[in-house]
Amino acid sequence: MQENSRRSFLKLSGTSAALIAMGTLPLEAFASGDLVHLTILHTNDVHSRIDPFPMDGGRNQGLGGVARRASVIEKIRNEEPNVLLFDAGDIFQGTPYFNLFGGELEFKLMTRMAYDAATMGNHDFDNGLDGFDKQLPHAQFPFITSNYDFSDTILNGKTIDYKIFKKGGIKIGVFGLGIELEGLVDRKCYLNARYLDPVETANKWTRFLKHDQKCDMVICLSHLGYKYNNNKISDVALAAMTRDIDLIIGGHTHTFLNQPENIKNAGGGITTVNQVGFAGINLGRLDYVFNKAKGKKQRKESRVITIG
Repeated sequence: MQENSRRSFLKLSGTSAALIAMGTLPLEAFASGDLVHLTILHTNDVHSRIDPFPMDGGRNQGLGGVARRASVIEKIRNEEPNVLLFDAGDIFQGTPYFNLFGGELEFKLMTRMAYDAATMGNHDFDNGLDGFDKQLPHAQFPFITSNYDFSDTILNGKTIDYKIFKKGGIKIGVFGLGIELEGLVDRKCYLNARYLDPVETANKWTRFLKHDQKCDMVICLSHLGYKYNNNKISDVALAAMTRDIDLIIGGHTHTFLNQPENIKNAGGGITTVNQVGFAGINLGRLDYVFNKAKGKKQRKESRVITIG
């Protein structure tokens, strides 16, 4: 395993945070029980890449592979007390494994790796709603699809709008946004599924999670895409147009970010956007420290872990 592009960036709030940044308080603060360390791991656009890329001289040769990713995830879980693992969609399509097994293997392996949640990408509709529904029993983790209304389809009640995770006394609220399917996916593959405006949906669920449910952190699992040169909604645009989203874990555009991008949001705060390419080549990692007494993030650090 190789860790590259290590980046650290501090978000300071108050005297205790400044002391943490200087390295003068961590033992005392952690001993008091006020500080909680949260590690977020994430993938996107894995596209049925089960094995590493072949050693064929290509630029990705030897990279990726589920077995290696699983080993890295297990090592991190053994080292860190509070870990969440997410995927931002396009689990399906890209290798013969999908053509042969229709997504069964992908879901079984993600279950073995103990993913906490995922959202749906456009290619997850490639075998239609029936095809996705057929494989759902193999996924022992929830699909969060806040802006897809499946009420008039076979998936009614089989995905969720949000989920709240609790780690070390910290509440993490997660919702999910998918890309507009019309013009991108054959209508017969999504039938009566309705696409809801992602900005309105985001504002609705962030208000609920942050203010009604008092979540300490709000995460969006997004398959909107990182950034576009037109008015199409993207992760960067979403961050700027909304408030109270702390982290957007993105997909769809296969964007390799060496470090997350911090966007000033509509509330004047910071929303962090991250995406780690495709095919399971990279595993994203973000580490946060919370002060439970103040209910605020004190620090965050990111790394891109190359699987190879």
